[in-house]
Amino acid sequence: MSDEHWGVEPPHKQESESGSSNKPQGKPVEKPGTEREWRLIEKMLGSLHVEHRRARRWGIFFKLLTFTYLFAILGLFWLGNDFNTDDVVPHPHTALVEVKGPIADDEQANADALVTALREAFKAERSRAVILRINSPGGSPVQSGYVYDEIKRLRALYPEKKVYAVITDIGASGAYYIAAAADEIYADKASLVGSIGVISSSFGFVELIDKLGVERRTLTAGENKAFLDPFAPLQDQDREFWQTVLDTTHKQFIDQVKKGRGDRLQENDELFSGLIWTGEQALELGLIDGLGSSSMVARDIVGAEKLVDYTSRPRPIDRIIKQFGTEVARELALQFGARAGFSLQ
Repeated sequence: MSDEHWGVEPPHKQESESGSSNKPQGKPVEKPGTEREWRLIEKMLGSLHVEHRRARRWGIFFKLLTFTYLFAILGLFWLGNDFNTDDVVPHPHTALVEVKGPIADDEQANADALVTALREAFKAERSRAVILRINSPGGSPVQSGYVYDEIKRLRALYPEKKVYAVITDIGASGAYYIAAAADEIYADKASLVGSIGVISSSFGFVELIDKLGVERRTLTAGENKAFLDPFAPLQDQDREFWQTVLDTTHKQFIDQVKKGRGDRLQENDELFSGLIWTGEQALELGLIDGLGSSSMVARDIVGAEKLVDYTSRPRPIDRIIKQFGTEVARELALQFGARAGFSLQ
């Protein structure tokens, strides 16, 4: 019985054999899911995996390359002026220091940055002269005075090196204050030069807060501590006192310009009135010595055509913090007179 049991063919096999004579002979038809199809699928999946790994490696490579490039640029900006210019520029040159934008303690054109750059420019053994390239509407009389005094000191310390101020678009008020310390001043015929005056401006909101029903509460120790308060009426004695401050500052400005320019200034009643002149007019008034650019001065007057920039610039991280900091609030405060003070503009 066991022989009969083990000798029985499976039903599907029996059917296959019994029906083989009735089916046409030829190439057998492969059914889905055969070994060949599975090998093909495995091969395709393997290729996709290899391509994915390869793309991922290239992606990582390019990301690393990008980050390396960015960090290299940041490193160069970060180091900024931390190099020995005489090693980098081993031949005679004209040192360049830029005075650009408003002159103020928290601006790029602040006294500390300008004085540092000027000292480096004078100290460099291969610099033949120093050019102050100015494009500024003016600003703080204190910051301008610091730079003026330092230029005078450095000129006495390095008598062999002359200082030339070159005004591009505008060199007005506090910017001209600085330029007056130079040996000679040059500008373009259409540059704006002068504006030798002092200004203090703000707004008054007395009637506005009355209409809004706002009660102003100011407590002081000292009867004049809150003078020029924009939310209180302007008193005659406050106006008179502040005018003496402006007049004194204006006189200091005029004295420094006269010391710097000497007898080159022409007699003109409006010279120190705060008016601004074109470069062509300024030449006639003795405010400048000639018309020309920085390149012209370096090439034709100094005799060292190569210009090397010694300007101190803020680090990238400082610029980012400044951009995303409190700049908007600060500018609004300045515009609406929230910070007391005056400027050479």
